Amino acid sequence: MLQSFTHYGIHLLLPLIVALVWYKSNWKMAFLIMFAGILIDLDHLLANPIFDPNRCSIGFHPLHSSFAILFYLFLLVPKKSRLVALGLVIHIIADLADCSFM
Repeated sequence: MLQSFTHYGIHLLLPLIVALVWYKSNWKMAFLIMFAGILIDLDHLLANPIFDPNRCSIGFHPLHSSFAILFYLFLLVPKKSRLVALGLVIHIIADLADCSFM
């Protein structure tokens, strides 16, 4: 239960906090863009089984690979891609927290 609370708490609360602190004037849009980072979990559809509670996503799924994570970090630099990149990096942080429970 703590694992799920931590994982989904990071997915929901961290983008909300970032949006409220750094994007005050447009926090709703900033939150939605960052929360959309959860869409990288679509790569789970390529795995068999699709969901395995004992599998760490980091390094297993294509959009959770080291190369992809490095790309997300580079996306933080340009202002135009920063919100999307923050959502992706926050997603990876949530998955890393999830993996730490395994």
